[in-house]
Amino acid sequence: MTGLNLYSRLGVSATFDSEHKYVTSPLFRNPVTFAALRATIAVYTLTVLLVTLIWQAVKLDTAQSYFSYFTYLSYIGLCAYYWASGVQTVFYALRWRKAGAGAGYPLQRWPKILQALHIVLQTTIVTYPFLVTIVYWALLSSPTTFATSFSSWSNISVHALNSLWALIEIFLSNSPPAPWFTIIPSILMLAGYLGVAYITKDTQGFYTYSFLDPHTEGPKLAGFIIGIAVGYIIIFSIVRGVVVLRQRWAFKTGRILQAQEDTGSINDDWEEVESPTSVDIRKGGARV
Repeated sequence: MTGLNLYSRLGVSATFDSEHKYVTSPLFRNPVTFAALRATIAVYTLTVLLVTLIWQAVKLDTAQSYFSYFTYLSYIGLCAYYWASGVQTVFYALRWRKAGAGAGYPLQRWPKILQALHIVLQTTIVTYPFLVTIVYWALLSSPTTFATSFSSWSNISVHALNSLWALIEIFLSNSPPAPWFTIIPSILMLAGYLGVAYITKDTQGFYTYSFLDPHTEGPKLAGFIIGIAVGYIIIFSIVRGVVVLRQRWAFKTGRILQAQEDTGSINDDWEEVESPTSVDIRKGGARV
């Protein structure tokens, strides 16, 4: 019972995403277009990670500290989400071409733990990027940020475009607002990063971010840590509010259907069984 309650708090319902919100868009009526957009972002973010890692290994000899930076760890999360959601959306789009509104996708059949992790990951990729962008441009950027063409491209990619990818998920997907409970794992992961930072200091001899140095910052360090936590909660709340407004607009304009119960079950082909009163949305109708 406790496990079921935890899944419920994380937004995992008995029939996961029966309205297909995680794989549809209020802007793109054809899910093939949305799948292509997600796949493009997935490829770009993976390219950024590979190129920056190889560059640091070959040119700068700093690859050993690559995974010590929250910037890259959060960008890996972005990349992972867009690959995961992109693959799910591709499967949905392929089924949609045959089954219309009755299409399903693989995650709906997978274990609840994977569904819960997908929701938590989605929560982080619409919140962490803004935290990274704000902290970097407010505290960490320097004249070397745009010193070379490569540094300009890499810094724009991981410290600016990361927020664009988050905005695309916020505004161009039908993904529902993150459950309030997901603040807890998100804050715990931020706290866990402090361990990574201080392990890096102990094993590699430097602080990944200068404001984490207790010797130079003194009492201000606690203020920085608390401020980042409070800042994250504010970002989470704002993003959640924006998603709620986007969802209400989508309902009002008919770009997403109201919640429906017992619309069917998902079979081995990840396809929902359509009601006899359903109308194929490819023919201009809406499911009723």
